[in-house]
Amino acid sequence: MKKQIPPEILDAKVVAKSRLFQIEALDLKFSNGEERTYERMKPSGRNAVMVVPVTENGDLLLVREYAAGTERYELGFPKGLIDPGETALEAANRELKEEIGFGAHQLFPLKEVVLAPSYFSSKMTLLLAQGLYPEKLEGDEPEPLELVRWPVAQAEELLSHVDFGEARSITALLLALRELSGR
Repeated sequence: MKKQIPPEILDAKVVAKSRLFQIEALDLKFSNGEERTYERMKPSGRNAVMVVPVTENGDLLLVREYAAGTERYELGFPKGLIDPGETALEAANRELKEEIGFGAHQLFPLKEVVLAPSYFSSKMTLLLAQGLYPEKLEGDEPEPLELVRWPVAQAEELLSHVDFGEARSITALLLALRELSGR
């Protein structure tokens, strides 16, 4: 395979800004001389975690929460940003406690993913959580999240459930099922 040379960044400037996001225009020069302007979300430097919690009884623990992008309640796994100074494992355990009221004795990293690499640089670490124990921390959600228990044995039905459509949650579930079946 031929080693590709990344394009040279000729200029980078913020072209739009909101309370949460900044859009950056990158003027690029490719190794063949072509020049193009690409837009992306300006890197925030913060990554995130998503956790697939599995109880001793073989239930997946999911949350149903409002998603402004789809303007409806979505079913997915606990997730959140990694705070400065935190590791992915620490953030995963904190998010579990905040969103579902459980901590985990065992956390297994499954994969680090990027949502849309053409537009985002932030990474999300997907983890499997087992050895759950009750512990609640105050979270930052605007309303209480609904906890949904779903039997691992019925994971195929979850994959076709209308409210379970987030690509990261689907990826996390499939990787967790692979990990669980390999044990």
